[in-house]
Amino acid sequence: MMKDFWNTRYAEETFAYGEEPNDFLRESIGVFKAGAKVLLLAEGQGRNAVWLARQGLEVVAVDQSDVGMARAQELAAKHGVALTTIVADLFEWAAEPNTFDGVVAIFAHLPNPQRARMHQMAVGALRSGGVAVVEAYTPRQIAFKTGGPQTAEMLVEPDDLRAEFAGLTFDRLEELERDVVEGPYHGGRAAVVQMIGRKP
Repeated sequence: MMKDFWNTRYAEETFAYGEEPNDFLRESIGVFKAGAKVLLLAEGQGRNAVWLARQGLEVVAVDQSDVGMARAQELAAKHGVALTTIVADLFEWAAEPNTFDGVVAIFAHLPNPQRARMHQMAVGALRSGGVAVVEAYTPRQIAFKTGGPQTAEMLVEPDDLRAEFAGLTFDRLEELERDVVEGPYHGGRAAVVQMIGRKP
């Protein structure tokens, strides 16, 4: 059961993917308006959520792992910020439509059709003018062996994102190689796709 896998990983003393935010998210902070309400999907131990809260945003983090969400609250307390955490199965959970100014999915790898459903839900959750920020590993990542799923069905092509985020206009949708160094489990050169999409 995947929840058990993630609970075991997130119970380790060291934060699995570090305590600092994802580089692409950090670089993209300017897309969010001041005080924006932002939803983070498959947020693990909360490193990205806590960082956004530290920037003054209103943050809601969702993950299937109760251990991960508890660690997120621990990290939030360390930095003196508040965030809302929801323990839920993203195969089924849905946000209320038109309630968020931003959605963030960083290495939120689900198999299809569940991934497509999650991404379509994210589009619906955005208010008009809202922004989605996504980074995911592509199938080329398998050759690097520096993190992420090792099965192609769990990895994401740029065309997948274009289809699954239908309804957004894309400021960025690019496949590239970059160094991803995040805690014990992301360590080195990686094949990723990065997306910034806006809801008209």
